[in-house]
Amino acid sequence: MKISPEAVYHDGMRRLQDRFDTRRLADRLDERLGRAEFSDEDRAFIESRSMFFFATADARGRPDCSYKGGAAGFVRVIDRNALAFPSYDGNGMFRSLGNVLVNPAVALLFVDFEEPRRLRVNGSAHVRPDDPLLASFAGAQLVVRVRAARIFPNCPRYIHRLALVEASPYVPRAGYAPPVPAWKYIDAFRAVLPRGDPARNA
Repeated sequence: MKISPEAVYHDGMRRLQDRFDTRRLADRLDERLGRAEFSDEDRAFIESRSMFFFATADARGRPDCSYKGGAAGFVRVIDRNALAFPSYDGNGMFRSLGNVLVNPAVALLFVDFEEPRRLRVNGSAHVRPDDPLLASFAGAQLVVRVRAARIFPNCPRYIHRLALVEASPYVPRAGYAPPVPAWKYIDAFRAVLPRGDPARNA
């Protein structure tokens, strides 16, 4: 489906594009690269990533951005314009997912730091406690599904080339019990851990 440039760029973006004479360039970039459906190449790239950045906002538009990490393949492209990923045990604040419950607009940024490349996915997210995919994600508390509205690559020129030194031992996987993070043993936090947390009565 063809999306008009005016649906892609709002007035603030247009003002800066006009100031720097990049409106024609912006339109051409979206025309040639922007899409609403994942390509086979997009799928392969996303499912090869072991991390991404997840931007959300609350009902008043106040933003929040978080890092999401897992084993490669923990984000799955499940449809031509949808992906899903697990929400693992965290610090219990539920900033990102809490935002999704009141404002479904989200943005995801996938980056390859070893062979510089990046891909943005903007769309709407939802969380269902009874998601049928839940059982297929080891260690997941919830599953987040994102319906893509705009998918587009970005120039990788400012991505610093970095290498993975060590995968996190806390990443859940089938048949593996991750260690309990040290901060949960701090008295001030252990006293208020949720019921069933392995560190609570340790």
